[in-house]
Amino acid sequence: MSNQKKNDVSSFVKDSLIGGTAGGVSKTIVAPIERVKLLLQVQSASTQIAADKQYKGIVDCFVRVSKEQGVISLWRGNLANVIRYFPTQALNFAFKDKYKKFFVRHTAKENPTKFFIGNLLSGGAAGATSLLFVYPLDFARTRLAADVGTGSARQFTGLGNCISSIYKRDGLIGLYRGFGVSVGGIFVYRAAFFGGYDTAKGILLGENNKKASFWASWGIAQVVTTIAGVVSYPFDTVRRRMMMQAGRADILYSSTWDCWVKIATREGPTAFFKGALSNAIRGSGGALVLVIYDEIQKLMGFEGGVGSE
Repeated sequence: MSNQKKNDVSSFVKDSLIGGTAGGVSKTIVAPIERVKLLLQVQSASTQIAADKQYKGIVDCFVRVSKEQGVISLWRGNLANVIRYFPTQALNFAFKDKYKKFFVRHTAKENPTKFFIGNLLSGGAAGATSLLFVYPLDFARTRLAADVGTGSARQFTGLGNCISSIYKRDGLIGLYRGFGVSVGGIFVYRAAFFGGYDTAKGILLGENNKKASFWASWGIAQVVTTIAGVVSYPFDTVRRRMMMQAGRADILYSSTWDCWVKIATREGPTAFFKGALSNAIRGSGGALVLVIYDEIQKLMGFEGGVGSE
């Protein structure tokens, strides 16, 4: 193996470890907010939550879930999320830099427009590429978090039971419900997430952005993750609703398009943004991932990754 290939492999492994570790830690921290966001998002499609028992908002959801299911239940689905998140973020960060070498041919100073477009394409392509491999874990995370039962009333006893139960009933396709719209949503989010972060750092902090302060990087990351979350949120709502159909005898939506139409006509446009405020708060975790990732790289003296040119 040539020295160049060895360096590429080493770079890929370092990207994977740093990105996955940073992601797993931040996800555990914001897990309660993540579960509240998911419950608000999918409760209209849940067989466990009657119309008159739906959560009225973030505070109501936090209070009722803690009281009815126990405080620890706020982390329900977190194990699946961490397991999913490690390879997802690792692949996103690692592949993003590989795609970046291909798409980004100009610096922010040379051509801001092409620099921005290149970062959008590299970030979006990285997210879309990794999605195929981890989708069943994301599916299981959603269904476990949406399970509001206690004791024997729970739909699934854990990650393995969730995946095996859906697979036995619907086959592999059941574990990929909502995959199509997820591809669009993940591309939009990752494009804004990675592209916006790298572009903003390049333009606002200059070429030597590796020396940027922690708070400057965090501020940029916070704005970027919030905007990315809002822009892609309707896609996320639709894909979560489609996930809720797996394993059910009654089908709410005949297709992804039917889901878009029924949510808009029956619940109104605002339904696409249920839980969006929780998502914005949760975005602090996403911002934390980006900053922790860059800080770890600085400590390791490694020049690849999110903030690199």
